[in-house]
Amino acid sequence: MKQYLDFYDEVRDVIAARSCREMNDEREKALQTFASQGFPSKKTERYRYADVEADFAPNYGIQLAQLGGTLPPHCFRIAEAEPRVRALYNKVADTADSIVALNTMLSVDTLVVHVPGTRVEHPIQISNILKGEQDTMVCRRILIVMDKLAEADIIITDRAASQSRFLTNQVIEVVMDEGSHLSLYEVEETHLLCTRYSSVFVRQGANCSLHHSSLTLFNGHTRNRIDVQLQGQGSEVTLGGCIIADKMQHVDNNTLIEHLVPNCLSRELYKYVLDDSAVGAFAGKVLVHEGAQKTSSQETNANLLATRTARMYTQPMLEIYADDVKCSHGSTVGQMDEAALFYMRQRGIDEREARLLLKAAFITEVIENIPLESLRDRLHVLVDKRLRGELSKCEGCKLCK
Repeated sequence: MKQYLDFYDEVRDVIAARSCREMNDEREKALQTFASQGFPSKKTERYRYADVEADFAPNYGIQLAQLGGTLPPHCFRIAEAEPRVRALYNKVADTADSIVALNTMLSVDTLVVHVPGTRVEHPIQISNILKGEQDTMVCRRILIVMDKLAEADIIITDRAASQSRFLTNQVIEVVMDEGSHLSLYEVEETHLLCTRYSSVFVRQGANCSLHHSSLTLFNGHTRNRIDVQLQGQGSEVTLGGCIIADKMQHVDNNTLIEHLVPNCLSRELYKYVLDDSAVGAFAGKVLVHEGAQKTSSQETNANLLATRTARMYTQPMLEIYADDVKCSHGSTVGQMDEAALFYMRQRGIDEREARLLLKAAFITEVIENIPLESLRDRLHVLVDKRLRGELSKCEGCKLCK
C-alpha cells in the first residue's frame, strides 16, 4: 500500500494538471479511503478468493497519459461531455471500496459513452491493447450514460501485445434512464503475466433491460466484479459468464444484484471450464430488499473440472426481505462425463477430440444467450480455438512456450 501512497504524493500535481475538475474533486476523498483501509484481505467477504496484496505488490510503472486515438461514435473524453453527464462521475461506483478508491486516485481521464434516446445501429467497440517494454499498471475509467429509450451494444476487449507484466484496474459506471436497453460485453484475451481487476457498477431506472457478459478466454489472474441496482419497476438484468482457464490461471467473478423495488427480474448464468491447475471462483448474491414484491430471480453457476488438480470455489447466495417473490439459486461442480466420452469414442471420435467437443458443448449455453449475433458467431470460433490451444500461443510469442 505504501508504494502507491508515496507514488501518488509524487505525481498528484501532474495528474491534476492533466485531468479535469470533476475527476480532481474526487481524488482526496479516494486517498483518504485508500489510506485508511489499505488493500482488502481475504477476510473481506467480497475478496475472499482474491489475493489482492500479492496482485498489487510488484513495482509497476503507472500510465499517466490521457486517452488517445480515434474514439467511436457517441464516445467522448469526460471533459468534452455535457455537464449533466460529467456530474455522474463517481456517483454510481462503490466509493468505499479501496480498489475503486485507488483507481479514482490515479485515473487521469475517463471515456464517456453517452447514448441519447435512440437506437445505435452498430455495436460500439472499445479495444484496450496492453503494450510496452516495462511492467505497467493501467487505471482505466469508463462512464456509460443511457438516456431515456436509448439502445446500444458495447463491446470492451482487453488484449496484450507484448511480454511485459500488466496490471489493469478498471472501473465502469453505468447509468440507465427509463426504458433504455444495453448489452455490455467484456472480452479478455491477455496472457499469463497479466492481472486484471474490473469493477462494473450499474444503476437501472424503470423498464430498463441490461445484458452483461464476462468472457475470459485467456488471462493470468482476473477478478471481475459487477454490482447492479434495480431502482425502477419493470426492469430486468441478465448476467452471463464464460470462463476457460488452464495452466495456473485464476478467474474470480463476484456479483451483487439488488432488487430495490417491486416487479423486477434478474437472471445469472456463469459457466467455467477449468483444466490443469487452474483455479476458479464465483460468489453471487441476490439481495431482495423489503417491499420488492413480485421479484423473480434465478442464479446458476455450473463448473466442469477437466483434471483432478483444477479447483473451483462457488458461493451462490440469496438474501430476501420480501414475502411475495420467486427466487432460486444453485451450483454444480463436476468432472468429464465418462459415459459420454465412451459413447463418442465408440462412434470413431478420438479421445482428445471428444473431450474438446464436450467442453465446447458445456460452455455453449452461455454464448447462445448473447443477443448480438455477430459476437455470438465470433465467440464460437474463439472458444473452439481456445480449447485447441490456438489462442495461448500467438505467432512469434514466447510467453506460453
